Amino acid sequence: MPLYEYQCEECGLNFEVRQKFTDDPVKVCGRCGGLVKKQISQTAFALKGGGWYDQGYSQGKSCQSGVTNGGSDSCAACPKAVNS
Repeated sequence: MPLYEYQCEECGLNFEVRQKFTDDPVKVCGRCGGLVKKQISQTAFALKGGGWYDQGYSQGKSCQSGVTNGGSDSCAACPKAVNS
């Protein structure tokens, strides 16, 4: 479930709430009862290291080994396209 950040307009409290996408946004501060606004915050999600893009898709459609599969543009015989 996503983690949403809110800030109270009255007391300035910043807090986070884990909610489903279908849940209604929080409207009231739990500390003072004031109105809260949903904040836009930077996510901690990051893709690191190798992956599908680094293993053959960043090179375009050309196969580095020069081998193609049945004359098509696919790179099925390319060593980078084989899952380990």
